Amino acid sequence: MTNEQNAQAGTRPPQAARINNERSFHDDVFVDPYEWMRDKESPRLKQYVADENAYTESRMAHLEPLRNRLFEEFRSHVQETDMSVPTRMDGYWYYARTQEGRQYAVQCRLPVRDEDDWNPPEIDATQRPGELEGEQVILDANVEAQGHDFYRIGGMDISKDGRWMLLGVDTNGDERYDFTIREIATGHELPERFEGIAAACFTPDARYVFYTVLDEAQRPWLIRRHKVGTDVADDVDVYREEDERFWTGIGVSFDERHLVIGTGSKTTSEVLMLPVSDPEGEFTPFIPRREGVEYDVSFATFEGAGERGEDVPAAVVYHNATNPNFEIDVIDMRAHAAPYSLGDGTMIACGSPYGCELGDAVIEGASAMPVGTPFDDPRNPELLRGVRGLAIDGIALHRHFVALSYRADGLPRLAVMGKDAAADDFLHGRPWRFEAVTPPALDGDWTPRDVPVPALDGFDGEAGRLYSIGTAGNPSYDAPRMRYLFTSYTRPGELHELDTRDGADVLLKEATVLGGYDPRDYAERRVWVTARDGERIPVSLVYRRDAMRERMPMFVIGYGAYEISSDPGFSIARLSLLDRGVLYAVPHVRGGGEMGRAWYENGRRLRKKHTFEDFVDVTAALQDCGLADPARTVANGGSAGGLLMGAVANMAPERYAGIEADVPFVDALTTMLDPSLPLTVTEWDEWGDPLHDAEAYRYMRDYSPYENAPMPEPAADDAAHAVWRDGEAVARYPRIFVTTSMNDSRVLVVEPLKWVARLQSAGLDALIRIEVEAGHGGGTGRYRQWRDVCYENAWCLEAMGAEELLETAVR
Repeated sequence: MTNEQNAQAGTRPPQAARINNERSFHDDVFVDPYEWMRDKESPRLKQYVADENAYTESRMAHLEPLRNRLFEEFRSHVQETDMSVPTRMDGYWYYARTQEGRQYAVQCRLPVRDEDDWNPPEIDATQRPGELEGEQVILDANVEAQGHDFYRIGGMDISKDGRWMLLGVDTNGDERYDFTIREIATGHELPERFEGIAAACFTPDARYVFYTVLDEAQRPWLIRRHKVGTDVADDVDVYREEDERFWTGIGVSFDERHLVIGTGSKTTSEVLMLPVSDPEGEFTPFIPRREGVEYDVSFATFEGAGERGEDVPAAVVYHNATNPNFEIDVIDMRAHAAPYSLGDGTMIACGSPYGCELGDAVIEGASAMPVGTPFDDPRNPELLRGVRGLAIDGIALHRHFVALSYRADGLPRLAVMGKDAAADDFLHGRPWRFEAVTPPALDGDWTPRDVPVPALDGFDGEAGRLYSIGTAGNPSYDAPRMRYLFTSYTRPGELHELDTRDGADVLLKEATVLGGYDPRDYAERRVWVTARDGERIPVSLVYRRDAMRERMPMFVIGYGAYEISSDPGFSIARLSLLDRGVLYAVPHVRGGGEMGRAWYENGRRLRKKHTFEDFVDVTAALQDCGLADPARTVANGGSAGGLLMGAVANMAPERYAGIEADVPFVDALTTMLDPSLPLTVTEWDEWGDPLHDAEAYRYMRDYSPYENAPMPEPAADDAAHAVWRDGEAVARYPRIFVTTSMNDSRVLVVEPLKWVARLQSAGLDALIRIEVEAGHGGGTGRYRQWRDVCYENAWCLEAMGAEELLETAVR
């Protein structure tokens, strides 16, 4: 809808004031008429925000019946009164209860029966919190949130004896948390408060609190020590991170023997340690930082594995000093005293160097190889050999088992082995004998030949469930069995417990989806699309099996930044799309971490355009093969994925009927030019430094959505007409729907406001919904969040022309 059509419908978008502001860098001048919107406290901006919200509500009013239907569909699938599986920590079983009609979960616990009590108690989920004999309510967020429009817990730490709770809360959405110390049994709070901080933790005995302070740019930079029972004004600085690229934080090691400070930028990290027995001592680096090297360290014990039955202490180091896709080294601390260096010890798992910027340091010519080239290293466990896109994500050593997390073929994987076998392999210098953990098959599930997709003939790929799998709920070193969680796009999550001693796999909980939901009605498929530069891009497709046809409405979603992977996961809200015959597509674009470090490197800094090109090329491939309809395709992304949305709207507007951008990072260049803004300096490793680097400036100037969006050109009829930077008329542009929040500290509200104002001034159809009391993650409370997603999905379904349920999906 253009502004002319808006007028015919009796509504026009607000007319934002134009106050020209020149931005001049590297011999380039950009005139920005909306930079005045940066002052979010100004009366002018507050009125503009109110006017935009009113305009959006008037334009969206006709969708209220659809929104209500979507909400009822959502709610019909949810087991509203439920509880999590209890998890043992120290002397208690901890779990969360949810109750029908209540916005927040209630945190509860039961005491363990004895030291050998490792079987979670059976609890009636329908009971009211605190009704069960012996049950303690440790936090009812429904009570705590009263009087607040926004409420989010930002941290909860409990002392080892279970008496004290350290609780952090944000009540305005700016991600600055106020922490208090509360006695769980009585609810009594100590007088000391830690206000506006990033995070905090107890020492195990709760005699000290260590916490992280934010600077004016929202960077966690200072660690302080507080002795419980003393005045906060007397707290001591124990670590300052002066390098503005680095964030820092503190916690207690898994074995509870050390306090650990972790500090890192996007490309470099360092770990400093202090024994918990000496909390007022000095932190020292485990291994001094080295520019461009990331590492982490943990400690483990191979119990009774020595020649005389003694324990073997070990340091486990995860790093990329000698392999850009990371490796895990285990150091026998009996044979190697401190100090340590990266690369010490025995390498037990390493990732693929193919396609990585520094891959040639591992294998000559590796950096020029396709990322998906199968990789084989004889030192690796057998199940890692010949894997494509191999990345090592981490390892956890418990008393009875060892779990290895890695990525292969664009998906997360999990492997496990017994601790005794691991000790034997380590001490004898053999590759470790990990075995893959695979989800149990679904009874009566379809097979690949049951879900043909004729339009995709010739695409490389296969049908089958696309799983995410990983360890979950294993906070205790002594637990005899490993818990793991898996889920797919259409198969609800299951929590299992695996005993490595006999292979017994027990289902602890399966997510309940009401309303007659059957995962066998839905299919998943992984295809690989060749991008314009020849790289093969993994794509996940999800759809109802009985809805597959040509020229489908398509909802395509992406992110592609910070090495964050868009992995498979179940969503109740997605069902309302699938049940209306929508094809759900996820291009796993470069800039994410789906195929390891090389995938990330090839979608950041001066290669960032690969992210946008991959998304467009996948969209085009699915449309050109006849599977999806460009006139019924809607794209979605949030935050850095919102940058992706703005970029593809400018690059390929003909491919999308609509674009939903959530808290979008669309004024990226302006932000990266201002080091006083939150996150800017730390983000230069991600996007480049356009302030000091002219090449980075020109590169970002060429893709940053705001500067490259269509602009108005007055015409004889006094109506605004959209033109591109070169003056060419905009023939087609997608409808735009934006969500944002006034208190967002990551993507400031000024960015989406300016973008929408520019689009509207050019006569294009752009709507923005602005949360006044919320932050980067939107509102809080589950019912409010459900209504928000239904609000957004209603707009998307209308843009796709898919408002009505399929006859086969009518419930």
